[in-house]
Amino acid sequence: MARVLGNVTGIVLIVLVMHASAWAQATAQLSGAVKDESGAVLPGVTVTVTQTDTGFSRTAVTENNGSYVLTNLPTGPYRLEAALQGFRSYVQTGIVLQVGGSPVINVVLGVGTLEESVTVQSAAPLVDVQSAGIRDVVENQRIVELPLQGRQVTDLIVLAGAAVNTADVSGQRQRSDAVAISVAGGLRAGVTYVLDGAMHNDPYDNLNLPFPFPDAMQEFSVATSGLSADNGMHSAAAVNAVTKSGTNRFTGNAFEFLRDHRFNAPAHFAPVGPDGNQVDDGLRRNQFGGTLGGPIVRNKLFFFGGHQSTRTHQIPAAFNAITPTAAMLAGDFTTFASPACNVGRQITLRAPFVNNRVDPTVFSKAAVAVAQKLPLATDPCGQIRYSVPLDNNDYQDVARIDFQLSANHQIFGRYLNSWEHRLQTYSRTGNVLTINRDYGANKRARAHSLALGDTRVFGSQMVNAFRVTFNKTSNHLNDPPDPFFDGPSLGIKMYTYVPGVIGLNVTNGFIVSGGNAVKFSLENKSYQVANDLSIVRGKHQMSFGGNVSYWKFLTVDNARSAGQFNFSGANTGLGLADFLTGQSTEFLDSAPGVLNMKQWYMGLYTQDTWRTTARLTLNAGLRWEPFFGQDINNGAIANFSLDNLQKGIRTTKYVNAPRPHLSR
Repeated sequence: MARVLGNVTGIVLIVLVMHASAWAQATAQLSGAVKDESGAVLPGVTVTVTQTDTGFSRTAVTENNGSYVLTNLPTGPYRLEAALQGFRSYVQTGIVLQVGGSPVINVVLGVGTLEESVTVQSAAPLVDVQSAGIRDVVENQRIVELPLQGRQVTDLIVLAGAAVNTADVSGQRQRSDAVAISVAGGLRAGVTYVLDGAMHNDPYDNLNLPFPFPDAMQEFSVATSGLSADNGMHSAAAVNAVTKSGTNRFTGNAFEFLRDHRFNAPAHFAPVGPDGNQVDDGLRRNQFGGTLGGPIVRNKLFFFGGHQSTRTHQIPAAFNAITPTAAMLAGDFTTFASPACNVGRQITLRAPFVNNRVDPTVFSKAAVAVAQKLPLATDPCGQIRYSVPLDNNDYQDVARIDFQLSANHQIFGRYLNSWEHRLQTYSRTGNVLTINRDYGANKRARAHSLALGDTRVFGSQMVNAFRVTFNKTSNHLNDPPDPFFDGPSLGIKMYTYVPGVIGLNVTNGFIVSGGNAVKFSLENKSYQVANDLSIVRGKHQMSFGGNVSYWKFLTVDNARSAGQFNFSGANTGLGLADFLTGQSTEFLDSAPGVLNMKQWYMGLYTQDTWRTTARLTLNAGLRWEPFFGQDINNGAIANFSLDNLQKGIRTTKYVNAPRPHLSR
């Protein structure tokens, strides 16, 4: 038993870490001490904080050492009040709690009556003196006002110190809003993303799920270097975001953002049109939408909703290829093999070419059929320039409900729906060169995210937060396919799993389809249940909690299922010559790659924040994460055994497979 636990269990002891987890997930905490004018601590003081936008309030009573802690507070503006019989009341306004924040506000009460009060307004910036880690908050003002290419909130994560965007991880298989950010040198797929206290990582690539558009995002924080024990699974950093909520005032906005090619300079190497001017990309992008939030029942029930649509039309004329010219199709490669077409290098083609010429009757019928479907080059060297319509229709919906059942019981629900759609290219242009894995196949990607939360206060010293999360994502590339031609229609004796599609790659020539542009589909579902309990006992603030997650995804990859022909020029000396004579360097063909995988995750933790003195706070935490292996169905994972090969042992699963042997 001990050996099993040793193999599957990782225990991390975190000392001098950030702060208690019950308030780290999309909320904040406020603490401090109350003293009289002589510096003596005051126990029994009633401390009340009220969120000025919604009327939400929370009360605590100071301990024997005069300290108070208010955990799991929603972010936003607050008013603090402190009262004790025989002392003047204390009121402080202008307090703004940010996500994951832990400011300390100490109060001094003067002798007097409760009817007398001391009011502090426009206080100095709140200072977090309890966190050992590094945390930076990007608040709503910066989110809305800073210029953002495409209005992607995740681009602002790099505002945090030591955060670098390292480009994509899985190319077209991920959404356009996914970012691979490395924080403080950590793994780019090692960042935990949390939205409204709920899991917001995509289990397929460990990157983020879509975040709300800027007008629907309240704020987010980036924390690293000394993460608390409630942060598990991802070791590099934690991005903690909060969507906007409704308040006691009806507020909203409408917006339209426009980008137009007439305001942009053309690309440096853009071709010159008939009018003598360089051809631009024809860009037209409209991003429009709005938000609305307010009370359904004042001080009790609030709503917030938002929508953003993005319509993009773009036809850049900056794509290049080399296709067979009329001379090549007649068997004459003298010009194409000359120094003028090969950067000053003369090429002499090998057999069956003589003097860089060949009888067209030896050409592959399939290759000639493909060449007839390609744009005919008028340039002697076969160079052509063509346009690819990169058109997207995307939208996002955000909805949130907050309900204060009582001063000690709050619930919320949030739903986020994101849709990304790139339109087909071949069916609109008739040019097979527009189907290319580098440009991105027609795409339909969608993400749903649902989070439900329940927060209950038991007395003035215990708070429990419960979360349930469901995320569902899908991504379909060229599914259903945008058909053009396939191997059987060209007269090639082969089987294709994707009718109407084939992959061609000619070195120093052209590319048709291949990779993700053939056909790819991905379906993800993930579930999470999490609970965090915070208890204050004297100088100790103890937290206990954990979460259980389950995710499954199904991918069907047809990258090689339509047949992939590669022509490198290894046979004749030029890729196009290999292509026309039908001498493929490499042919790849296989059944679709199907991966049906499931996995469980569990993380449990405990943490104590111990205020030893007014100047020293110790934080210690313990986390347990047993590892549950991946459950992969349908025998999708294969292992190669050299010993079996040498012994001539054959597979019992694929009975028609050829007999294994080693060539010498």
